[in-house]
Amino acid sequence: MHSPFVFDLLTKCVYDQSKYPAYENLKLYRKSLLQNNNVIEVTDFGAGSKVFHSKNRKVAAIAATAGISARRAKLLFRLAQYFKPENVLEIGTSLGLATSALALGNPSGKIITLEGCANTASVAKNGFEQLDFKNIDLRIAEFETTLSSGQLPATIDLIYFDGNHQKEATLNYFSLLLPTATNDSVWIFDDIHWSADMTAAWETIKQNPKVTVTIDTFQWGLVFFRKEQRKEHFVLRA
Repeated sequence: MHSPFVFDLLTKCVYDQSKYPAYENLKLYRKSLLQNNNVIEVTDFGAGSKVFHSKNRKVAAIAATAGISARRAKLLFRLAQYFKPENVLEIGTSLGLATSALALGNPSGKIITLEGCANTASVAKNGFEQLDFKNIDLRIAEFETTLSSGQLPATIDLIYFDGNHQKEATLNYFSLLLPTATNDSVWIFDDIHWSADMTAAWETIKQNPKVTVTIDTFQWGLVFFRKEQRKEHFVLRA
């Protein structure tokens, strides 16, 4: 490990074994979704699902198979707590499990979360109200249009990409949002090895001149723009 920045991130955040009270909130919200047998019609604008073959899906089934895992939600909470991002953008709200982790990780931060499917967003909105979140701005919108609309903060401290697992869309989002990156920004790409195309997109992102440090956890790809760092790519278990 050559980077003190990455070493501190791993030891103080990624591998942190503390039992945070917020974990119980995340657990209870997940449980409520897993017990929700309501059926909603899902509009999917991305790469589609490898699990579902119908647009009509039980909320419980979505939470069980398509939502962020409990382990990953805890890690996302810790990342938000560690970096304390003031402005957060999430691309792909789904049922709001990841959004909740971000909100609990830094209650003073402002989160804009984008969801293309109104029915899915409605479930997430109800969950946010039950959890009494005050720092989430949920927008039902087409992703690329919103990202190029000029309606986002000029700088964004943390971005969680989980809305369209296709190479072209991922690289388009990356290019559109690159002007918002600061020296301290952290970008998290979900499912970077979901397909050969997503792996190719990840490799392209790594080579961008503005990207200095990346961390490949297999599920996620973390990207940093720290100018004081020499270009390094790490692979680790998280």
